[in-house]
Amino acid sequence: MSNYQLAVIGAGPGGYVAAIRAAQLGLKTVVIENQDVGGTCLNRGCIPTKALLHAAEVYHQAQNARELGLEIPETGYHMGRIHDRKLKIVLQLRGGVEQLLKSNKIDLLHGTATITAPHEISVMGSDNGQITADHILIATGSVPARPPIAGLDSPGVVTSDEVLEGDPIDYKSLVIIGGGVIGVEFATFYNRLGCEVTILEAMDRLLPTMDREISQNLGMILKKRGVNVQTGAMVQEITSKDGILCCRFRKGDQEESVQAQGVLVAIGRRPNTESLFGPGIEPQTERGRIVTNDDFSTSLENIWAIGDVTSRIQLAHLASAQGIAAVERIAGHSPSIDLSLVPSCIYTDPEIASVGLTADEAKAQGLSVKTGKFMMAANGKTLIEGKDRGFIKVVCDEETDVLLGAQLMCARATDLVSEFANAISNRLTAEQMRRVIRPHPTFTEAVTEVLEDLEGQAIHAAPKRRLAK
Repeated sequence: MSNYQLAVIGAGPGGYVAAIRAAQLGLKTVVIENQDVGGTCLNRGCIPTKALLHAAEVYHQAQNARELGLEIPETGYHMGRIHDRKLKIVLQLRGGVEQLLKSNKIDLLHGTATITAPHEISVMGSDNGQITADHILIATGSVPARPPIAGLDSPGVVTSDEVLEGDPIDYKSLVIIGGGVIGVEFATFYNRLGCEVTILEAMDRLLPTMDREISQNLGMILKKRGVNVQTGAMVQEITSKDGILCCRFRKGDQEESVQAQGVLVAIGRRPNTESLFGPGIEPQTERGRIVTNDDFSTSLENIWAIGDVTSRIQLAHLASAQGIAAVERIAGHSPSIDLSLVPSCIYTDPEIASVGLTADEAKAQGLSVKTGKFMMAANGKTLIEGKDRGFIKVVCDEETDVLLGAQLMCARATDLVSEFANAISNRLTAEQMRRVIRPHPTFTEAVTEVLEDLEGQAIHAAPKRRLAK
């Protein structure tokens, strides 16, 4: 029986990053994974989804090349080759993760792990056996949630995992149940390829956890592009006839239905704890997620947990940060990462990102705030690249001028948000951020503009006000 100082269950972005940090700190470490290294993010989530979205965006640009003065005689796409390129990217990155584990002298066991005692793990699969560990870190992630809807097991009803790992299907019509992050990203992909897309969202708006203005703008953009967006829609039943699926849903007092070639269930993900605990090993849980304290320790001694299996916020970069922090705690060090600030990113077109507090959240905490807003229609790079409507909003403490939050809906929002995250983490003021010269023409110029708007000085957003000073 092999003994380790740390056993990590799950080789996703939380698990493999934690294992590497543990090895760097001198801990003898093993990682146990029952599928492919990289977890959901690399194999069935973030990376493959963004590869598909990039292909759809290039196809859209080619279709509209005439607006740039270009003549492309014929445009088309091949769904199989789009997925082939996606797989090529996944395999390249997966190989990189495997090499990182190997170069850091981390043992990798392939099989399903079951914790049988506080320091013991049984591994069933290609690498059968028993191991012991001083500490066990659970990083098993999440799996797609499947709501109790009649007909959900009908042929043609799929989850995001099945879309990304199964045989490519070139849908001509698709119903997406769920208007959260997964739903709107897949809606963007299929809509760009000409698919007739319907989104059924139970809440009163898309992206219900995001800033309301962002949700409303995205809804208008998708509708303008031909997506049938139905909010306040409770799906009652899915039926199938002659290869066509029918979703029956209720909106208020009205019963409605929509037909499509396929149905994608995208209502979110639930913690993955199947086969994880043996008899008598029962950590405290809450609605399926493993409960941890601020140090990521569970109710069971020497058993820790991070990532989607514990968190209400399911993000790969958060899982990685938690993995590093947890291992540093295990090794007796203080965490090196600020875990209080988690950027959220959505890869629609335009992209969406946010970090810190919205104005409403800040006011709810009793803070006096000032806000700035810049419309990206006045940004040169946005016009050059023909990007859709968008904006950046910032929230600052009115008394201290310290930046509290930012919400972005624009091209490169998922890159731009890091500048705001860095500023919030280091408690920079708007004045300190304004001192930076940002190059022209770039999307980052908008950061300067929105900060200027805080003081009513935005050069492009309000030229008359600027000249009047």
